[in-house]
Amino acid sequence: MVFTHLPANGFLVLAAFMPTLPLAIACLLARATLSQMDVPARQSYAMAVVAPEERAAAASVTNVPRSLAAAAGPLPAGWLLGLSTFGWPLVVAGVGKAIYDLLLLSMFRHAPPTEDMAPSPAGREAQM
Repeated sequence: MVFTHLPANGFLVLAAFMPTLPLAIACLLARATLSQMDVPARQSYAMAVVAPEERAAAASVTNVPRSLAAAAGPLPAGWLLGLSTFGWPLVVAGVGKAIYDLLLLSMFRHAPPTEDMAPSPAGREAQM
């Protein structure tokens, strides 16, 4: 997740510093190619580290706050753009997301998914 997010966040920050619109668009397009590559891996990991009966709750706990945070973003972005025409929302978002990714990496890098610790039921049936 971090290996695709950090460059994507870097492109988001760089877009604020681009001197022309085509360069800013190029940075945002480069970001778009990288920013969602982690979604399947993140969801799979989140589901692997919780018990099967807790997966629906875990999915809502991880997805609902993301949606709420996305809905709240335009208000501070508009406020920052009201203070200055510089792309502060892009800088703040890119740096904030990079910090978030690094914190997640530091918290979970030693937590193996449960699928790595024991064979799956399908794997056990195939072995029999």
